[in-house]
Amino acid sequence: MGDRRYRQPLVSVLGHVDSGKTTLLDYIRKTRVASKEPGSITQHVGASEIPVDVIYEVCRPVAEALNLRFEVKTGGLLFIDLPGHEAFSNLRRRGGSVADIAILVIDVNGGVQPQTVESINILRERRVPFVIALNKIDTIYGWKPQEGSPFILSEGKQTPSAVAELERRLYRVVDQLMEHGINAERYDRIKDFTKAFAIVPTSAITGEGVPDLLAMLFGLVQRYMLDRLEVTTEEGRGAVLEVRQQPGLGTVLTAIIYDGKIRKGDVIVVAGVRGPIVTKVRSLLVPEPLQEMRMTRRFRGVDEVSAAAGVMISAPDLEEVLAGSPIYVVRDASLLEDVKREVQEEVERIIMRTDRIGVIVKADALGTLEALVSQIGREGIPVRRADIGEVTKADVFEASVMRGSDESYACILAFNVRVSEEIRREALSRGVAIFEDVVIYALIDNFKSYLEDLRRREEERVLSQAIFPAEVLVIPNFVFRRSDPAIVGVEVLSGCLRPGYPLINESGRRVGVVLDIQHEGNRIPEARAGQRVAISIRGGVVGRNLKEGRVLYTDVSEFEDERSREIYFSKISEDERSLYRKIIRLKYSGRGEPEE
Repeated sequence: MGDRRYRQPLVSVLGHVDSGKTTLLDYIRKTRVASKEPGSITQHVGASEIPVDVIYEVCRPVAEALNLRFEVKTGGLLFIDLPGHEAFSNLRRRGGSVADIAILVIDVNGGVQPQTVESINILRERRVPFVIALNKIDTIYGWKPQEGSPFILSEGKQTPSAVAELERRLYRVVDQLMEHGINAERYDRIKDFTKAFAIVPTSAITGEGVPDLLAMLFGLVQRYMLDRLEVTTEEGRGAVLEVRQQPGLGTVLTAIIYDGKIRKGDVIVVAGVRGPIVTKVRSLLVPEPLQEMRMTRRFRGVDEVSAAAGVMISAPDLEEVLAGSPIYVVRDASLLEDVKREVQEEVERIIMRTDRIGVIVKADALGTLEALVSQIGREGIPVRRADIGEVTKADVFEASVMRGSDESYACILAFNVRVSEEIRREALSRGVAIFEDVVIYALIDNFKSYLEDLRRREEERVLSQAIFPAEVLVIPNFVFRRSDPAIVGVEVLSGCLRPGYPLINESGRRVGVVLDIQHEGNRIPEARAGQRVAISIRGGVVGRNLKEGRVLYTDVSEFEDERSREIYFSKISEDERSLYRKIIRLKYSGRGEPEE
């Protein structure tokens, strides 16, 4: 037990657009102000580490106020510098997420919004625990900002009306979360953290609540998450954040190492466009001390990096590495083929190439592709192919094939990838619709709206041309004109009769077409069961193909394609379906020929 080693947890920040994710992450990354030490935040590639002593310093007022104590077994907190749930989705590893715990940011004004729900779904899917930051409390009317103060101290300095307004908004969010199966409560009111998600009121602008938020994250990790943070191997395991060009180094990987160590000279296996890539680490780079990760181009080489950490990896043959790929260090050559097979299987679970009817999905990385395909599946949208990279002519051709099967799926859903003008023109010429977005829920919503519009127009087209079943009796002694056109009185026995409907007789032979329907001298658009009306029939001749006391039927529509048939039958009752089948039998018995 005593020789167990634990790494620091990886923390990701996600939530709805404009909820303050980036601002909150920026404030957390600048927590060095609390310790007055310029180097207290260690910069990694794609991550920022807040050491234990800084967390202690920042969280001391919260710990004292709530009598919190933790036994520290890990390092500090490693915040992934990639706000937004799309980046979070990218951070995948087999069986879950690279992120160990997350902050779900919710705007105190906007509450739970579509992207919040999407974030919750991804967190659940990846089995990532989270703390809720109820952000922008400084915007509440009458709130008196307390720079950098713990929320539990700041609240005591507010007016009763500001506190009451915060309570109202907080419990509105609690109710909204409950609708999505999330039981949440303000953090200082929770007795059992295994039964409720903690809500910490915060302001990313003033820093209020940030000490409480850090205390919650750190405390939950120490108490409930040590098993996940145990270092299980010496051989590094990680995930590729991005593949990019670095001046002087060529193609490099930025990556998060979540287990073990990676060393200069190590053999690594990563996923590539054409299969697993085996290469050797040429150099490992981290930012120079005191450099802001998002701004710096100055890096220094190191000999090894231990989990958890962000690092830049330089090695040969990285040009075709897939973003979001797993990284495996292999120091035992006899295990190389097994690891390659494992990487291939992992990729094949996500990248799809099938012959089924469905859409083409393209994404920027394995993680986002996995999240996108999963959410598309929940919407009941079939996927034909799912792949990484920009949209190509092959994708357009593949999507155009769908026009012969189901036109609504002749589409490409492109998440955060390039679509060139040439490809747009090619898609237009082939009748392929391309949907683009950098927000998963927006991409899916846009496609669903397109589908609904397409189906509505398709339904309108089918129904505008459809002839529905009706059965009418020609009433004896109610002949108003014998031909050109014939005008007779009829009783609608069942179904619905409309102008333009062709009629057949009991022998299945065509009689003519209904030109007009009148009731008590007035034109009407349709006649239904039980009504007696006068109709004019072009082509009908009383005494020849049109006889008094006989029954006539509408010459109902027949459909070759399944979708039109589905639309048609969704609009008629069970009795009308029986009548439809009867009419079809009549039509084929008489072969639809005009009666002489």
